[in-house]
Amino acid sequence: MTRKAHVVVVGAGAFGGWTSLYLLRSGVRVTLLDAWGPGNSRSSSGGETRIIRGTYGPDQPYTKMAARAMHLWSEHEKRWDRHLLHRTGVLWMCTSSDDRFERASLPLLREAGIPYEELSGKELAQRWPQIHSDDVRWAIHESQSGFLTARVACQTVVEGFVEEGGEYRQIAVLPNDLEMGVRDGLTLSDESKLIADQYVFACGPWLGQLFPETIGRLIRPTKQDVFFFGPPAGDDRFSASNLPVWADHRDHFIYGIPASDGRGFKVADDTRGPVFDPTSGERAASEDGLQLVRDYLAFRFPAMKSAPLIETRVCQYENTPDNHLIMDRHPAAENVWIVGGGSGHGFKHGPAVGEMLAKCVMEHKEADPAFRLARLK
Repeated sequence: MTRKAHVVVVGAGAFGGWTSLYLLRSGVRVTLLDAWGPGNSRSSSGGETRIIRGTYGPDQPYTKMAARAMHLWSEHEKRWDRHLLHRTGVLWMCTSSDDRFERASLPLLREAGIPYEELSGKELAQRWPQIHSDDVRWAIHESQSGFLTARVACQTVVEGFVEEGGEYRQIAVLPNDLEMGVRDGLTLSDESKLIADQYVFACGPWLGQLFPETIGRLIRPTKQDVFFFGPPAGDDRFSASNLPVWADHRDHFIYGIPASDGRGFKVADDTRGPVFDPTSGERAASEDGLQLVRDYLAFRFPAMKSAPLIETRVCQYENTPDNHLIMDRHPAAENVWIVGGGSGHGFKHGPAVGEMLAKCVMEHKEADPAFRLARLK
């Protein structure tokens, strides 16, 4: 009998889980590894929710990728009978006279087939009076975009992968001379070896530690604080049924997700935080970050001015210098692929990235030049 090719994927987050699934469907044997499990609290794919949207400004591949990802998320929701994509809409509020980012996004949204409407400040106020919008000049409302249940989605993808015949193991890979290529297999934390034909490393903020020469500081993990506030009792104006996901370009780029599944009203500052160790870093939100968000909340959502803080989370972004993803072969090893650099916007693209990368691996194709390592050298 002809032996099936074997691919090992390291990392069961948004990129690794979906890549494993699409590799498996291409007919190879796939082993997926993760040190702490899919959607764990140390991972960049952990936490409760992530935004899915198509507004990305000019000259980028992500609007089309987001459209493809939305289609794949919906397709797999039906396949798995799980509700992962919540189409609350996404609202982009434009307060500045410099609205080039938003204006340049509109033709790309149309081209990708992502439904949207332009709203005046007055129309926004009439539709969502719970938003203080006197300073909003206009807005983009992506009616079919929204948010994803991040941790649950990661776990669901891995469950689907295993049900279709994939092998998942919760175990760590040791960084033993990976820059020299994987010649005699991976060394695992139980001191065993795992040998395959191809290897995909989707290790998020740990990629720089595994590949100090090839990646090193090209991926910079930063600490990002997330806050959840409790709406007034019996007040559903701030729930996912009555408010869209929103983004606000002011002095700081602030974004939020309406209350869902009892988790509270999520608010976060997208400004890159301090460098953070994803393994040993203490995940305590800063008082300065809390005060900034409280001040913003009192201004933009006046009824939430005195809302209690009911939960905090600390995740990390895995930033590249240009905020583009990395998807490329290791320059010294033809059978090693590296994918990561989500830079705070990667989660939504998981199924589209997995589909693309599996095709590259199986058909020996090159990745999109925008994602290759050469651009960062």
